[in-house]
Amino acid sequence: MKTSQDRILTTHVGSLPRPPELKELLVRKDQSQPYDQAALDRLTRQAVFDIVRRQAQTGIDIVNDGEMSKPGYSTYVADRLSGFAGHEPAKPRLDTRDHPNFLAAYERMTGANVARRSVCVGPVAVRDRAPLEHDLTNLKDALAQVQVAEGFMTAASPGLVPVFQTNRHYPSHEAYVEAIAAAMQDEYEAIVKAGFVLQLDCPDLAMARHTSFQELGEAEFLKRAAFHVDVLNHALRNVPADRSRIHICWGNYEGPHDHDIAFAKVAPILVKAKPQALVVEAANPRHAHEWTVWQETKLSDDKILIPGVLDTSTNYVEHPELVAQRICQFADIVGRERVIAGTDCGFGTFAGYGKIDPDISFKKLGAMVEGAAIASKRLWGHA
Repeated sequence: MKTSQDRILTTHVGSLPRPPELKELLVRKDQSQPYDQAALDRLTRQAVFDIVRRQAQTGIDIVNDGEMSKPGYSTYVADRLSGFAGHEPAKPRLDTRDHPNFLAAYERMTGANVARRSVCVGPVAVRDRAPLEHDLTNLKDALAQVQVAEGFMTAASPGLVPVFQTNRHYPSHEAYVEAIAAAMQDEYEAIVKAGFVLQLDCPDLAMARHTSFQELGEAEFLKRAAFHVDVLNHALRNVPADRSRIHICWGNYEGPHDHDIAFAKVAPILVKAKPQALVVEAANPRHAHEWTVWQETKLSDDKILIPGVLDTSTNYVEHPELVAQRICQFADIVGRERVIAGTDCGFGTFAGYGKIDPDISFKKLGAMVEGAAIASKRLWGHA
């Protein structure tokens, strides 16, 4: 994994805005409506080439495919694994359920989130490896056309899948998560074998406290989160720590977030995860203050931080000076070589849903690149 040796490197969490035509086909496929597979393949490949090129032109150092092929960062697994069928609506979030006026106004801006949330009704196993192979090929070919530091690819963690795909088959939550891990291990290892850094998406360690696992008490939730990390580490047993990173968040949506579990409570669990890099929210108003947690939480010398220096739930474009200040806060604690600038979450977590304008997304990423240059000058004494 590339690290910041002489300047602050930049990256992001994963999803980026998809072209309108591609979004339409992804939604149609996700809703089991008729669609043209050849057109979907063609549009996906072109979108990957375009999004990789745009990241490079913006100045992002560590880039990915923008999750162009996926209808959702978490729900895509139902197309690749057996055992899933149907759809089950999400539970109302604890922070927004008592604000119907806000929810109605928010949906008018974002559109309805129609992502399919399949239910586990049978044994989970690899069913179709072709989509993964297409993703690996598309990103490899796109990277060959640009000059960047490195490429990464995202994957759903074992603990994330139950957040969106309810278990109706396995005798326990634990058995379900272990089955998912066994099935997803192939994807994790294939991504690394292809030469990419693997990012595990793990909002189950934070967001799920006030969403899918809200019936658990805090102690029960933390116990479950620790179990998820143990299972993830086992699934990564053949993946070198320095070829993987882990992302946690409290939900990529605008809202009160006043039921979010405090980062100080999950940080001791997060640092036990095998991946070398920890990708954490650090920019939005509910969690920007929690950079101080790293003053008390021991981070082993072999790990690095990728703090979010951009809020991905607002169209405000952060000032590069603010970005630089945020970067330096973390560098002052863990060292300049152990910080890479990132984003709080993705800019297109679900196809056909979201409030961030595509062009503004890249204005924000551009501001991050400028801010990283300012921080680099302060931390190393040069541009």
